[in-house]
Amino acid sequence: MDIQPKVFILDVDGVLTDGGFYYSETGKVLKKFGPDDNDALKLLSPFIEIRFISGDKRGFKITQKRIKDMKFPIDFVSTDKRIEWIKERYNPKEVIYMGDGIFDGLVMKQVGYSISTADSDINAQKMSDYVTKRIGGKRAVAEACFHLMEKFFEPYTL
Repeated sequence: MDIQPKVFILDVDGVLTDGGFYYSETGKVLKKFGPDDNDALKLLSPFIEIRFISGDKRGFKITQKRIKDMKFPIDFVSTDKRIEWIKERYNPKEVIYMGDGIFDGLVMKQVGYSISTADSDINAQKMSDYVTKRIGGKRAVAEACFHLMEKFFEPYTL
């Protein structure tokens, strides 16, 4: 990558969560977020802007609550409108994007650097520059953060 990345944009469901939705008779009530991801994002945040997107309309309030607790921005962006959303705000070549879904491959081929989870859609994996060994909601984001620090910024050392 010739251009220094300026923003790390992450999809939420299937990346920061395990991708499962928990329903009751009143509707979607829970999402499961993984451990350590927030800590790793805080280690990465001095080097790059970090923001989240979600296309989960029914579960967006749940997602907003968690991301607000983490102190990062979140936007609702339909899965099929993401590259347009990115182009309106950033130079796509300065974007690192992490996703897992069927439409994420469309974004990945147009940004500067892309990451998918080990359990992501096969097309997302094919379009990714890096595929984590861990699955969504199970420290995949933490792994991605350490990878990015090593590749673009300063490696994390204890």
